[in-house]
Amino acid sequence: MIEDDDKRLQESLRQKTWDETITKDSWMVFRVMSEFVDGYEKMAKIGPCVSIFGSARLKEDHYYYKMASDIAQKITELGFGVITGGGPGIMEAGNRGAQGNGKSIGLNIELPFEQHFNPYVDKGYNINFDYFFVRKVMFVKYSQGFVVMPGGFGTLDELSEALTLIQTNKIGKFPIVLVGSEFWSGLLDWFKGTLLKEGLIAEKDLELFRVVDTAEDAVEHIKAFYDKYSVSVNF
Repeated sequence: MIEDDDKRLQESLRQKTWDETITKDSWMVFRVMSEFVDGYEKMAKIGPCVSIFGSARLKEDHYYYKMASDIAQKITELGFGVITGGGPGIMEAGNRGAQGNGKSIGLNIELPFEQHFNPYVDKGYNINFDYFFVRKVMFVKYSQGFVVMPGGFGTLDELSEALTLIQTNKIGKFPIVLVGSEFWSGLLDWFKGTLLKEGLIAEKDLELFRVVDTAEDAVEHIKAFYDKYSVSVNF
């Protein structure tokens, strides 16, 4: 009898917890909507931009930090603004190279290794997000190109998102540049030796990105693309 009462109590507690979760989920919709509306209103004003991704953990004296800053400056010389994740490392370098030369935007989210004030984001363009998926929509919607520097899981996430959306024709093609052939070589070998070999991607999917080793080549690939195609919002 006591065991039956315990089971009923446990089931009641589980159901109560589940009901509370459903209620919280319903209210969360409004928070998500708020982030989309705020993001759209601010991002719609910035004009054509290129996003720069990479590790938050690389310091100011790192080779790739300096290169990201150089790439950002050269991108602004083409007339594009620069969008980053608004954090330290490669993100700070991207905003640093853009500031004073063109628009410098930071799409910030509170994460480990990224609790850092980035002073190189333009006033009014440091936009904060709670939800990764809303932030990723902003990157894809308002970027006319991705420059992907060496980074970790978050960088790979942004790269995979863009490749998937272009591969499946959910957005139009835009230039994706991977900087650092040595860094990316293992991933590219896996693309070719495993994914392509097993028929999980097509040969043409390997043409969705370009691998470069210099700031000049990274920016030239973006320039060459837009010498052929017009600039437009992705969806």
